[in-house]
Amino acid sequence: MTQPEAGSEFDQLFYPGLFASPKAPANLDDVLHQVTVSTQKKCQETIALRRQIYQSAHAQLVAAAKAMAACFAQGGMLLAMGNGGSSTDCQDLVADFMDLNLSVPVLALTHDVAAVTAIANDVGFDNVFVRQVIALGKAGDIAIGFSTSGNSENVILGLNQAKRQGLLTIGISGYDGGKLAKNADIDYCFIAHNEHTPRIQEGQATIAHVLVRLVEALLTSR
Repeated sequence: MTQPEAGSEFDQLFYPGLFASPKAPANLDDVLHQVTVSTQKKCQETIALRRQIYQSAHAQLVAAAKAMAACFAQGGMLLAMGNGGSSTDCQDLVADFMDLNLSVPVLALTHDVAAVTAIANDVGFDNVFVRQVIALGKAGDIAIGFSTSGNSENVILGLNQAKRQGLLTIGISGYDGGKLAKNADIDYCFIAHNEHTPRIQEGQATIAHVLVRLVEALLTSR
């Protein structure tokens, strides 16, 4: 097997098996073994994080789901917000609710590119969710904000505005929770405690999927 030339520092850090070591030149079997071990380790980390989330937050997840189901039962709408990878979490959450055919109104505030870019250009990126919450949110609705760091300013401001308008507010964060975990305007905050962004996002996706399934069970049992 021909070894690739030394890659960037990032490549060598995350994919060490792909680059030959001067002391121990890798062959195909070595690379496959390292890839296997790395994959198994990542799976183990994800499973451990999911168990930690369950152990620390299962009661709060049920409470949040009950609050969400009550809002939906009264005609409330869900507004989801996040940046980058967290914007796809918003879209996944919304798509999951739509796929259940529960007839609940859900909207990812990242979908409307015209609104996002207009607000970012005219008012500032920190306000891309605030302005949409002002325009679309009403008392009895639900606002969910995803932030891997817990410090995304536009998500924090969006949730603050949602609380002022009487929405149920939920934050989904990572690391130590960041500013989201300390924000008194957030009714429920769930944290995927980890230091590695991919693991955090997997944990956040788990939290979101659990909320969807719990809300589904609550609404279909009425």
